[in-house]
Amino acid sequence: MFHYAEPVWLPDHQCQPNTHLIFFETLETLQNTRLFITAADFYKLYLNDQFLGFGPARAAKGFARVDEYDLSLYPQSTNGSNTLRIEVAGYHCHSLSTVYQPSFLVAEIVANDQVIRYTGRDFPCYENTQRMQYVERFSVQRHFGEIYDRFLSLQSAETVPLDGSHRQKPRYISRHVPMAHCALHDVTYYSSLGTFDCGHKEPTRINAYSFPIKLEPDWGSFPEENIKHKPYRFINSLDLAKTSQGGDLPITLSAGEWLLVDLHQIECGFLRWSGCTHNQTDLIVAFTETCDDHIFSFSNVNMQTVIEYHLPPCHNWDEESFEPYTFKYVAFFVKQGELTLNRVGFRTFERDMTPMLPRKCADPISQKIYNAAVRTFAHNAVDLFSDCPSRERAGWLCDSYFTGRAEYFLFGKCPVEEAFLENYVLYHNEGEFPEGVLPMVYPSDPHQNNKFIPQWNLWYMLEVCEFLTQRSPQTDLETFRPSVDGLLKFFAQYENELGLLEHLPSWNFIEWSDANTWVQDVNYPTNMLYAGALEAAADVFGYSELLDKADHIRRTVINIAFDGEVFVDQAQRGEDGQLHNLRNVSEACQYYAILYGNLDLDDAKYTALKAHIMDGFKHFDLKDSKFCPINAFIGLYLRMNVLMNLGDRQLLADNMKEFFSDMCDATNTLWENRTTKGSLDHGFASYVLLTLPYENDNQ
Repeated sequence: MFHYAEPVWLPDHQCQPNTHLIFFETLETLQNTRLFITAADFYKLYLNDQFLGFGPARAAKGFARVDEYDLSLYPQSTNGSNTLRIEVAGYHCHSLSTVYQPSFLVAEIVANDQVIRYTGRDFPCYENTQRMQYVERFSVQRHFGEIYDRFLSLQSAETVPLDGSHRQKPRYISRHVPMAHCALHDVTYYSSLGTFDCGHKEPTRINAYSFPIKLEPDWGSFPEENIKHKPYRFINSLDLAKTSQGGDLPITLSAGEWLLVDLHQIECGFLRWSGCTHNQTDLIVAFTETCDDHIFSFSNVNMQTVIEYHLPPCHNWDEESFEPYTFKYVAFFVKQGELTLNRVGFRTFERDMTPMLPRKCADPISQKIYNAAVRTFAHNAVDLFSDCPSRERAGWLCDSYFTGRAEYFLFGKCPVEEAFLENYVLYHNEGEFPEGVLPMVYPSDPHQNNKFIPQWNLWYMLEVCEFLTQRSPQTDLETFRPSVDGLLKFFAQYENELGLLEHLPSWNFIEWSDANTWVQDVNYPTNMLYAGALEAAADVFGYSELLDKADHIRRTVINIAFDGEVFVDQAQRGEDGQLHNLRNVSEACQYYAILYGNLDLDDAKYTALKAHIMDGFKHFDLKDSKFCPINAFIGLYLRMNVLMNLGDRQLLADNMKEFFSDMCDATNTLWENRTTKGSLDHGFASYVLLTLPYENDNQ
């Protein structure tokens, strides 16, 4: 894909965390000119100060997806000098959203089929010292926060080709997925205004990390003493008072004042603002998915949603965040100085939804859920299927099973799923997992070796088999055979004397409920899922012997886990060496059993179970059992499938309205949980699209 271009970076900086470079190139004409580009970790591209794109699409470790821009499609400069500007962030830290690799940029310009510019020879470089290096992590799942010191100047720098001692040059592969939809939106109002007092109390939270990063330093962070600015804990130390309900921009803010903008729904993209400083100004822009009474507060979602600016006096500023974020509320806190805020807005970063198949729901509440699901999907299906566009932007298995179905439902094709699964096919186990095991989330590089979710590997097999038979039958199944064979061998090691999986290692996950505490020694939901995966692999890859194994597992689970009314979740091995059922019963377990145990709920033996399914276990008598209802993920989505299989469209529609309607009203997106704890814009939730009643629906 590149003829001459080399991956380049600052010498001895390829493996430094949180380094930022800006590359420039000038062209006399843009006619018949194309740019090919990729980077680690991300680039942001401008032509004559016009935004062109953000990338690249993420890829497996050792690979890089290449973007192509036809520069002739954009307006030329009137002075005969067209300037390309490429901002690149090299984070080089462990995360759930990118692989851990040296930083680089590769770029090549072709005019009339001749290479005229390429990295390694052209593209003058500057170190972007205005973006501060020593800052806190935005989240442990993503990378570092953004703090800018506009008093500093860019530093001219010399780049060198990527040092081969770090790793081989990346292998270049196609982007595959559509370019993101990036549109500008500005607002001319603010929703509330107020004052704050600082320095009088300890911060309510010093960080938003999901675990103390100092206890796990291999994730990648800077020593506390090297970090000068800590805007997240500053905001958490403030006493806020609201003095106005709102008004129109522009408005002048002085030290000790804050302003909040309500965008009325969660948006995903790059935060933008413009204004003029009257004297030296320190400004924090904070954003959140939810707050009460238009007084700013951070979401409960384990991320430090702040950007800080240190600005010289008497300048006009037109700022845009480097990274895409999610937000419904955006607040401006003036720590020092005075500025006039002229405009607030954002540039979207989402899937282009214009090609989606036309559908309209039969009633207004379902249409409201449909609209929110489409927006949620768009935010989480840009270059891979992400769980959320905020805390992680990470590609999790199991989530992808549901989002993959949603993509095909919306478009009748599945380019993002193709790229997502290709990343897993290209994954190379370097010894961090047992042989045959795939990461639970990828592309990623969490620092903890050997942490994986066995059940997510089973969902991978189910997704691959469904992808090959229903969504992309033209794909060569041999592409996936090695990964499926590796998993089959891995799981076979854990089959006990009954043929059931026992004592699976690492992080066993059933769903976000107490069901997740009932996973050892023999977990019946996992074994039913295993049976389903075995049957799928048998059908797709021709392993007929797996059909007998799947059938044996199902019959065994039904015989020993079904008590005549419900399935219990687990059995533990006692001192006598025998397995003994515990009276732990989860609602999710019933759906695993029904979906992957091939149960016929019209069979008289399941009369009581079917009744519980239909009324949502409202009349289940606990007796001597511990019972837990489903949470959103993944129990609700398994319930969706059960109700779809039963053909009870009205009950399904009523369930969906009850669960999702309030979310739509609050954020116009769908959430990770039933409450506001966690992400309020979660990709797998778009699966609800498959359940809604549509006009002219023949189902």
